[in-house]
Amino acid sequence: MISPKTFHQELYRNKVRFFSGVPDSLLKPFCAYIEDVGGPSDHVIAANEGAAISLAIGHHIATGALGLVYMQNSGLGNAINPLVSLADPEIYGIPMILMIGWRGEPGIQDEPQHIKQGAITENLLHTLGIDYLIVDHSTQAIADVIEQAVTAAKANSRPFALLIRKGTFSGYSPEHKNVPKFGWRREEAIQAIMTQLNDDDIVISTTGKASRELYELRKGAGHDISRDFLTVGGMGHASQIAFGIASQHHDLRVICLDGDGAALMHLGSWTIQGSSSLSNYYHIILNNGAHDSVGGQPTVAHQISFTKIASHCGYKTANTIDSPDNAANSLNEFFSLKGPALLECKIDRGSRSD
Repeated sequence: MISPKTFHQELYRNKVRFFSGVPDSLLKPFCAYIEDVGGPSDHVIAANEGAAISLAIGHHIATGALGLVYMQNSGLGNAINPLVSLADPEIYGIPMILMIGWRGEPGIQDEPQHIKQGAITENLLHTLGIDYLIVDHSTQAIADVIEQAVTAAKANSRPFALLIRKGTFSGYSPEHKNVPKFGWRREEAIQAIMTQLNDDDIVISTTGKASRELYELRKGAGHDISRDFLTVGGMGHASQIAFGIASQHHDLRVICLDGDGAALMHLGSWTIQGSSSLSNYYHIILNNGAHDSVGGQPTVAHQISFTKIASHCGYKTANTIDSPDNAANSLNEFFSLKGPALLECKIDRGSRSD
């Protein structure tokens, strides 16, 4: 396996010293390492992958140096626009290194949405005109690989990709500094929300462990799960899926269980949801201030106010729960209100190992 520290040092030796992206489970050790050693001017966890590409473009314009953008292969969807319309050599010719976690690699067991993405990843890179090298746990001369990638990116004035297989990096334990505690985790918050649901409510849950936990809790309680939609892919889109359903079924309550990282990814959608008159639309943010499903790297969600943003976007009500002690009363009050309504549940990081 490759040490995240060694990988970072070789990038640094090749003068790649700016990092941005959206964390991925296959890249978790490397993402955790650069979060610990990087400062605010050389590492930015971006809202989405397209924004990370744009940050790397800005870094190159400012310094002439290459940046590295990390992402899961599913994030290529968000990245295509700036890659094609800005970074491509037929436009501005911006060199950078793409570090892509290869979820769903053919022949490797994975979840359905990753299997589809994994099958088309190489073809997608070919279509984009992006050359790449595959890196795995057996890659010996990682210094040569990185030097080859950087040299090619500079010579061709275009992005160059490193496609990272599962199990490439050795482990790294991040330093979680000044992490606030609220006394409950996401699963307990979902359990509390479930007690307030009616049989005919429609529930849309966001990507990652929120959907897994909702499914397991609902099954365990013997609930009808046919009215739940688990947004297993398409991070950041759960709220608009819920909005699309709510706009067609005004007689039913539609509840979106969103995550802080997912909400930040496509925050502009809030202006559409909030400015609507959908009284049956209920938006709940499960905010643990982290990309919890892929390693716990921090988001900026504990440094901003989701409720103020929602209010200015037109939501009729926007409130926060920050403790399990007042959860039952707050949730009961929330569901008695007319939407579009937003409720932020501030929760602890982490989940059960099983």
